[in-house]
Amino acid sequence: MSSTSPTRIGFIGLGNMGSGMTRNLQKAGFDLVVNDIRRESADQLVANGAEWATTPAEVAAASDVVITMLPTPRHVETVVNGPAGILAGIADGGTWVDMSTSVPEVAQRVRAENPHRDLHILDAPVSGMAVGAASGMLQIFVGGEEADVARLRPVFEAMGDPERILHVGAAGAGYTVKLMINQLWFSHLVATAEVLAIGVKAGVDLAVLRNSLIASPANSNFVQNDMLSILDHGDYDEGFAIALACKDLGLSIDLARSVGAPSELSALVEQIYRRARAQYGDLAGEMTPVKLYEDLIGVNLRLERVLV
Repeated sequence: MSSTSPTRIGFIGLGNMGSGMTRNLQKAGFDLVVNDIRRESADQLVANGAEWATTPAEVAAASDVVITMLPTPRHVETVVNGPAGILAGIADGGTWVDMSTSVPEVAQRVRAENPHRDLHILDAPVSGMAVGAASGMLQIFVGGEEADVARLRPVFEAMGDPERILHVGAAGAGYTVKLMINQLWFSHLVATAEVLAIGVKAGVDLAVLRNSLIASPANSNFVQNDMLSILDHGDYDEGFAIALACKDLGLSIDLARSVGAPSELSALVEQIYRRARAQYGDLAGEMTPVKLYEDLIGVNLRLERVLV
């Protein structure tokens, strides 16, 4: 296996995240071979010089490294296996990087079932939402061998903030760190929605309550920054669907169960998310549980900004 950084990148999954990531790889000078369930999602990339491949196997055969960015572990498994899957096309000694929010089992099975192929498999899920993917400022949490992480750093830096590309441990650690980040963020959201709803319903001005929280030991980045999309604009972030948030929460609970760790609070947060999903639909934004609280108290949580 060459120790040099790859120049020809195969990329499978051109959705809200993958579309921005691939554009930034092109801007950084990497040649791309791409595939997605929707052929039209690759039109602009192909117009800018990318090569379209009709199957994941063709992507793998034509690339130095294959990256997957897919919605669920089931999608990852489908793309990797079978006669048209990545494993059918990737060369012995090849590299596969899964940047999906997933769990280690799929990659573990690939390693176990292909022990003599010397495959280099990394998990590198991301944070930063679609806006981070578009701007090339994603946070990337990489699990895998140190030498592979170093070799692929130019690829990661084309998609992410160089200061926030973290090698978090051996294979599987990236998946775990990303699930824990998501779990804590979703928990922040539910806790913040509940606190603001109670305070406002009890008669405290929303701006006063928020400023008091910010000035207190209970402050958080979520209270101070992330919540503003709703408080200022009523934006519940439809760029990431609540169906996917529920998927991530389910994976987090499954992980806790598999390692024998308690997850009572996480399970409650998951149930609140699933209630919001049932009420507002699969495509509602990931911050829609706030709307659930708003509707229950009959008040929209909005700050009144004074225009100067």
